[in-house]
Amino acid sequence: MDKALWETAETRKGAKRKLDWRRKMSDNVAYALLVYTGLQIFVTMTTLKSGTGSILPYLALIVLVAAIIPGCRMFERRWDSLSDSEAANPEFRDRFRRDLVLLWASAIGLPIALTGIYLAIAALF
Repeated sequence: MDKALWETAETRKGAKRKLDWRRKMSDNVAYALLVYTGLQIFVTMTTLKSGTGSILPYLALIVLVAAIIPGCRMFERRWDSLSDSEAANPEFRDRFRRDLVLLWASAIGLPIALTGIYLAIAALF
């Protein structure tokens, strides 16, 4: 058993990785969720420290966490439905890049945009 595990690891190291859009999108979704969560916590907590003690940032945090997961799952589901031959097809590169831009723009932009909206509303009142 141990020998088989070592041979598999050596085979993986020596062989060139096969193109798989499903795996790439899944990895990007995971990283985007981590970045999104970190940004959301950092930006929201910074706002809370300087804020008026309103519950609005906490509600925004809950809404954004609840909203981003289905959105990310939508991206992942689109790529998970590919067959093995489609997942290795280099012709999907443009679609993949478009989805990647949308995913990362959402992951980075949503926490910043929502905090900006909150600050604008708080400035009015």
